[in-house]
Amino acid sequence: MLRKKKNSVSKLVKIIMCMTLVISLTGCSISGNAKKESATNSPTAQKKNDENKGMDRKEAYVKASEYMKNMTLEEKVGQLFVVNLEQLDSSKGSYFEWKKCSEEMENSVKKYSIGGVILFSRNIGNRKQTKKLINKLQTNSNIPLFVTVDEEGGDVARIAGNPDMKTTSFPTMEEVGSKEDTEYVNKMGETIGNDIKKLGFNVDFAPVADVKTSDLNLEIGSRSFGSDPEKVASMVRAFVKGMQSTNVSATLKHFPGQGSSKGDTHIENVNIDSSIAALRKIDFVPFEEGIKAGADFVMVSHISVSRVTETAQPASMSELIMKTILREELGFEGVIITDAMDMASITDEYSSAEAALGAFQAGADIILMPTDFEEAYNAILDAIKSGDVDAERIDESVQRILTVKFMRGIIPDTQDRPATEQTTVPKIENTEKSSKK
Repeated sequence: MLRKKKNSVSKLVKIIMCMTLVISLTGCSISGNAKKESATNSPTAQKKNDENKGMDRKEAYVKASEYMKNMTLEEKVGQLFVVNLEQLDSSKGSYFEWKKCSEEMENSVKKYSIGGVILFSRNIGNRKQTKKLINKLQTNSNIPLFVTVDEEGGDVARIAGNPDMKTTSFPTMEEVGSKEDTEYVNKMGETIGNDIKKLGFNVDFAPVADVKTSDLNLEIGSRSFGSDPEKVASMVRAFVKGMQSTNVSATLKHFPGQGSSKGDTHIENVNIDSSIAALRKIDFVPFEEGIKAGADFVMVSHISVSRVTETAQPASMSELIMKTILREELGFEGVIITDAMDMASITDEYSSAEAALGAFQAGADIILMPTDFEEAYNAILDAIKSGDVDAERIDESVQRILTVKFMRGIIPDTQDRPATEQTTVPKIENTEKSSKK
């Protein structure tokens, strides 16, 4: 027994000596940091890092221009929309917990060449199901889709809020902002980006860039990083940088800033009593910083700013807000997307056709979640065919959309758009709907 124990000790000593020799010869460390560094330098990890870099914007712009030459008008109009799954298959009503890609969805995605889809908590059950749903939608799309989600962290976390998804949860942005730790926020953006990318998402509707200046604010609340515009701006910049380092697009919302609002655009019309000077001093600051950080998207709110626009028109339908201020003054060159068009601030005053066409003419590139997608689609298609809207206008938006899709690898670098003789999508007549809702 004693001899056996001595032999075991002798063998252990030899093993330790061999390990020490190997470590000294290779110069490796067995610490956690060194392991991480070694893994990062591996061929597999390097390939992953290369994929995360995406395509240079100038190169993506050229690719997009070439790709667009072989697109039909109908395909271009389809790219202007990001819709919820109920708009692709309305057989179960306007609100249904779709977790599978139905045959009708497959047909709709092909028929209209939509720009993208948005998934909600009701569509997200577990990792396997979510990946399969997204893959099915992408497989049936003529043009690769934006697959979008509201994953802000805190209370608005469609994915992390579901424990079956096994992703990282974060505190509210109000709590995060109070720590004033931009490195933490950068890592948060990177973590969320990596988490959702593994599931098939490529656009996150985050971060919230609103500066919360009213305690009566119902819509933003704890979703804002805080009340100091400079501090919020630094958080926004860090989040965007972290998120887009994973090749997932970040979205600044809700322009022109609704942190001072005392209402909720989901349930009513909301006007903020801000002057252009106040907006420039407070609300625009985080958006400017996010734009400088390279954010791919800006989401425009449905609030009205009557002291600036001199109308009760929603910002999402205002040429002054989107073209003059966001494009020209703030220099944003990416994709402008509206807030969801199924919110009461829109549906109480406009039909789907009026809202979609109005937003598009005013400068929006993507219409998010119209209540009646087909009506909205036909409104823009008819306006271009009739000459009421110049054909160059749609090319401007589609160019921006495709540029981001190439930049983020959504459309592969090697994929060219073949010339097609696609049948024109028939106009869908619906005489039962009134022009106003």
